[in-house]
Order: sequence, then structure tokens, then C-alpha cells
Amino acid sequence: MRFSKTNRETARIFVENRLSYFNKFYKFEINRVAIKNTSTRWGSCSSKKNLNFNYKIIYLKPYLADYLIVHELCHLGQLNHSKKFWALVAKAIPNYAEINKELRKIHIKLV
Repeated sequence: MRFSKTNRETARIFVENRLSYFNKFYKFEINRVAIKNTSTRWGSCSSKKNLNFNYKIIYLKPYLADYLIVHELCHLGQLNHSKKFWALVAKAIPNYAEINKELRKIHIKLV
């Protein structure tokens, strides 16, 4: 898979659609969404309310991509991995723990 303009735009449309879907429930303020070609992270969230996602999210199974999107979205409410953070994630993804384990087994470089 190459990081191309097409892949970036496909990922942007996908991520923004899923963020919109999940954020109807959470109602968090999002400053900016970026699609990047990172080598070690699927996504990140900054204190400036910027969400970043790896373009390869479009190659994940839909439930893994949804988990990843919800995970980063919930960091807008809790910028940590506290019990409060995981409670936020669980509202949309009740089986987040098993999905997280599965996602951790997938190496970005091999996708």
C-alpha cells in the first residue's frame, strides 16, 4: 500500500464520516482532523483537540477502525488512559478490551 493522494482522501472521507457518526453521541469539540503516514501509531489526539489518523485505517476491518476512531475521539474528553477514559470508550464500544488486543497485534508497517 502506498501513501497516495487517493488513499489520503479515501481515509479522510471515511474517518470524517465515522467521527460524525460517533460524535453525535459524545458531542466533543474537534479542532482539526489529519490523515498521516505514521510508522508506529494508528492515531493520536493532541491537547489542542487535533485528531490524527494513519491512512491505513481504511484497510482495517470496520470494527477495528471504529474502535480506533472512538478511542481517539474519547481522548477529547479524557486526555489519558484512566478509568474515566475507558468508561467513555465503553459507551460506544463495550468490547473495547478484546478489540484493543486484536489491534495491537496488527503492525502498521505490514498493512
